[in-house]
Amino acid sequence: MKKLKVTILTGFLGAGKTTLLNRLLTERHGERIAVVINEYGEVGIDGKLVIETTEAVVELNNGCICCTVRDDLIGALRDLLASDRVFDRLVIETSGLADPAPVIQSFILDEVLSSHLQLDAIVTVVDARHVQQQLGRDEAVEQISFADLILLNKTDLVSNDELLVAERRVRQLNQLARLVHTKDCAVPRDEVLELGAFDLKNILSIDPSILDDHEHEHDQSISCVALRKAEPLDPAAFNSWLNRLVQASGTDILRIKGVMNFAGEARRYVFHGVHMTLEGRPGKPWMSGHRLSEIVFIGRNLDEAELRRSLESCALHALAAAT
Repeated sequence: MKKLKVTILTGFLGAGKTTLLNRLLTERHGERIAVVINEYGEVGIDGKLVIETTEAVVELNNGCICCTVRDDLIGALRDLLASDRVFDRLVIETSGLADPAPVIQSFILDEVLSSHLQLDAIVTVVDARHVQQQLGRDEAVEQISFADLILLNKTDLVSNDELLVAERRVRQLNQLARLVHTKDCAVPRDEVLELGAFDLKNILSIDPSILDDHEHEHDQSISCVALRKAEPLDPAAFNSWLNRLVQASGTDILRIKGVMNFAGEARRYVFHGVHMTLEGRPGKPWMSGHRLSEIVFIGRNLDEAELRRSLESCALHALAAAT
């Protein structure tokens, strides 16, 4: 029986994995792709940002598939294989804090997965602007080290000298992977999928104990705060609040992302940020029914109570009361 090929998209928080996934799904290819999206926080934002697709999209939230929801990953993949749906390939987008090693191990050691699925490549997206800071994290180092293909992304946000430094640091960790410079992860689909690049011998040379049973432990100083708000928010008040927040605490914010319900707007507002860098744009129109603002913060020294209180000040009723 022909095995279903699997591509793992990894990379540290905010590197551009979801952007790459959307490009793979929108390019005309005629394939049926099953997608698994893993997020660290209990609120799944990335699943809402993936383009409308008729393919199966499975979301695994509130933990990384390398540890706390690893059994959920195996179970979800087994369910996909047991379903009557037909797929041509599988793409997995890991959490930005995931260690690829235990994920790779699952495909090799689980009898059901190994008999039906074949790892095609580990594709790692690297943020050229923040890679120097992020390489202080073990997960970022491992994501690059295990990669078969490295997309050095956001090259438009750095100088030529900074880009050379970023590439040199990446090459110190992985000399074998193909490295491609990208802006907004703009790369042809055929350069990401159907690579046939995964080689267990190379992986074992990086980590001889990868097939041993071990647990991945996250830095306990990093936490996740998820906020939900049903009442519409004032866009000016929200933008002012968000900019003040990143100016004051940007060094501690590893990742922030959200889908916002602004008063008087027919479309949701989508934003994300890494440290003190923020990007936002109008998203898909709200469908009839429940409109909800959702924000996820991942970082250090996060004061959940203060974040909730200060977001509340952006709601329409709070602004009316203040005046």
